[in-house]
Amino acid sequence: MTSPADPGGTAPDSARTAGGGYRNEGIRTLLAMFEQGDPDEHLPLGKVLQGLEQSAFGVFLFIAILPAFIPIPGIGGAVSSPLVFLIGIQLLFGMSRPWLPGFIARRGPKRSTVHRFLGKISRPLRRLDRMLKPRLQALIVPLPARMLTGVLLLLVGLLLSLPIPFTNYLFGFQLLLFSLALLERDGALMLFNWIAAITAGLFFGLGSGQLISESIALAQRWMN
Repeated sequence: MTSPADPGGTAPDSARTAGGGYRNEGIRTLLAMFEQGDPDEHLPLGKVLQGLEQSAFGVFLFIAILPAFIPIPGIGGAVSSPLVFLIGIQLLFGMSRPWLPGFIARRGPKRSTVHRFLGKISRPLRRLDRMLKPRLQALIVPLPARMLTGVLLLLVGLLLSLPIPFTNYLFGFQLLLFSLALLERDGALMLFNWIAAITAGLFFGLGSGQLISESIALAQRWMN
């Protein structure tokens, strides 16, 4: 594969497509784009996503779920869920690239934060890199598929926001798999994600009644 884009600098010409954008490099892009550079460098989301094309939603979702893995109750729901909602809504409305409000585009993690997280999961990610590949594009590319992915991201994001004990890591991992499916354009993994998200919604949400009550409360806040 060619060298990926570096959010902290200029990508090499070999990483560019004929149209001037960057190729979708999948997991290798994710691993390489944060490996080098100043650990204390702040990575604005707008700058990170600027050079990406097909992989932009996957990278955005990956960064959005980082707070879900902080072992402090409430952080994942308060920080990650709104970003997951933003991604889900944009996919639901058929957008091909993420749109970021200015106040979100200017914010982002430190390179060291992403690097530490990648260090913890790099071994399984590299194994997945050998397994995942572009396939079953009918579950990734068409508008109905993207809309369903958007709806289910909204569902998992809502579950992440609920005060269900010991589920931050579970829903964070589920969203991580969504991000990898988007990065690698792997329809088989996306199909698994769809099934897992629906199952989680039925088991954790409808089973406890929290999903219904939270959805009603959220709808009321939007209407007022």
